[in-house]
Amino acid sequence: MSRNLLKNPSGEEDMAFWKLTQNGGDRWKVEKLPGSCGYGYPDCGVNKYFTTSFALCLKRQVVDLLAEGYSDEDLDAQPDVFVNDWYSGRSDCGFFYLLSVLLLDEEQKVIQEFQESVSLNPDCDDCSWKQVTKIFSNYGPGLRFISFEHG
Repeated sequence: MSRNLLKNPSGEEDMAFWKLTQNGGDRWKVEKLPGSCGYGYPDCGVNKYFTTSFALCLKRQVVDLLAEGYSDEDLDAQPDVFVNDWYSGRSDCGFFYLLSVLLLDEEQKVIQEFQESVSLNPDCDDCSWKQVTKIFSNYGPGLRFISFEHG
């Protein structure tokens, strides 16, 4: 799968297409770069980014792969699924980042999953943008949805 299947991945449309599953503290916000993180984003075409609060904030999208134009046959051939996400902390406080990606069948039961979590202290980290990547392959037939949740 060679294109970004997430809608509104960087907040250009505020919170459109995202389901807020946790919205603690001062809640989810969208800021213009460089914003409170203080660093420009590695892709100069990105002008906004999502920011969380001092309490847990998570947001999720579930991608319907058939609605995105893939056929049952395409999906049962088990194409590689590439996951890519970026996160950054702030220089004035610590933070926690969580990414959870689930490959789901037609009943939205988990076929395979990936989770990454990071806790950082600005005294030990420069808080610049960091990338998380994962490639799913050989996960078996039946993939129909992808759940992407992070915060």
